[in-house]
Amino acid sequence: MRKFSYLIILAGILIMLYPKANEWYNDWQQQKLLEEAEQAYSEITPSPSPQSDLHKQYAEVTQLLAEESSEGDLAKATEAPAPEVKLGGKITGIIQISKINLKLPVLEGATKANMKHAAAHMKETAAIGQVGNAAIAAHRSRTAGRLFNRLNEVEVGDTISVQTKEQDYQYVVYDISIVEPTDVSVLNGHNDDKILTLITCDPLVNPTHRLIIHARLP
Repeated sequence: MRKFSYLIILAGILIMLYPKANEWYNDWQQQKLLEEAEQAYSEITPSPSPQSDLHKQYAEVTQLLAEESSEGDLAKATEAPAPEVKLGGKITGIIQISKINLKLPVLEGATKANMKHAAAHMKETAAIGQVGNAAIAAHRSRTAGRLFNRLNEVEVGDTISVQTKEQDYQYVVYDISIVEPTDVSVLNGHNDDKILTLITCDPLVNPTHRLIIHARLP
């Protein structure tokens, strides 16, 4: 009987520790990607211009953001550890926002696997640093400081750095908005401007909208 009680206690401890262990694992994956990005960048191929199916791609990205947020950072105690998701995108660069102490690897392709531990460049949009609108999406984790958790603190005039193999691009924020998840107009370009658009969920808990940060190269 005493042995059974010990097993019950041990099981309880493991259940309590699992969410934290899962968070540590996600942070480890993010750091691993960041180190790879800092050591050597993958070759970058120009991204195609936005196509007629951009609405569909954007809808998929915003749905991924909503799904992750609704799940929360703490896994359910009854769930088994999720299998490791194999990353499929090349490392495009590193995004940094000094004001909010953000530094993340950017992977090519806004897929569920890539967005688990990093920011992701929508390959259907313009390439980083090029004419057009380059979109980068990331989850707004409920863990303080993780992924785009603090993106709401960014203000007009702040600088967003995106370092690629070719160059370190310094974008300046010029517009911040909260939009409906279906508002694909946030990906529109403007003449010859080189625009960067950051996308995440809003509000932090039970999000119904998307937080959009627009920046451009001077």
